[in-house]
Order: sequence, then C-alpha cells, then structure tokens
Amino acid sequence: MIQRIQSVYLFLVTVCAVVCLSLPVGHFHQEGISVAEFYNLWLSLADGSHVTSPWAMFVLLLLVAVVSFVAIFLFKRRMLQVRMSVFNGLLLIGYYIVFGVFVYVFKSRYDADFTLNWTVAFPAVALILDYLAFRNIMKDELMIRSLNRLR
Repeated sequence: MIQRIQSVYLFLVTVCAVVCLSLPVGHFHQEGISVAEFYNLWLSLADGSHVTSPWAMFVLLLLVAVVSFVAIFLFKRRMLQVRMSVFNGLLLIGYYIVFGVFVYVFKSRYDADFTLNWTVAFPAVALILDYLAFRNIMKDELMIRSLNRLR
C-alpha cells in the first residue's frame, strides 16, 4: 500500500523541505549592496562570517522532512498518519512565523532591506501537499470504516 497517492504527497513534502533546507531563503541589502545571505541554518555576512541564530528554522524544516518521511511507512496506521500530517502542517505554519520574526529582527539589527528568494515558496507548497495527503488518508480511513460496517 505504499503506492497510494498520499505516499507520493508525503514524499514530495519531504523533498520540498530538504530543498528549502539547502538553499538560501533571501538576502539583506543596503542601497543595492549585499549585506548578508539568509539561510535556514545561518546568516552569511558579507565579510565571510556566519551568524547561527536562525537554527530554529532549520530544526523545524528538518522535523517536517523526518516526520513526513516516517509517515510514508505508517500506511497501516492511518490515524497516526493523520496526526503526523496535522503536526507537519503546524510545523510548517510555525516555520513561517519564526521566519518572519528572524527577518524582522535582522532587518532592524543590520538596518537593511530584505529580498525573498524563490525557495521560500517550498514550505507553502509542502503545506498544500500535506493537506492533500491528509485529505486522502482520511478518505481511505472513512472508506475502510464504511466497509467494516457492511461485514
């Protein structure tokens, strides 16, 4: 039963999280001059030093990737898969909250403007895919329950 569509959705959530982990999510600049590159694990300043303050964003995305990958193999325990999908959704929403807080803090600290990178969209895509997986898991669960009533 690993070939179900929700397994594909959960795998794509894992891929989106891993891709977002490895690429920059934006950069800070002052008057067209780059001040810092913003990754999920660190802030790379123009002088080559790293500030590792945003590690919480990395941890949230890593949890999303691990939880969605583990949920793929729990196809026999659908209600646990549902709970893990809901937990993943909450983690992804929390990622965007933490991301906003860090951007606000770093903008005020470095007195710079912030430009988003296209990789910031990956957690949103993962959230949509997570919802689709949740919907299909619940559809399977309701179908199994209705078949059990007929026996």
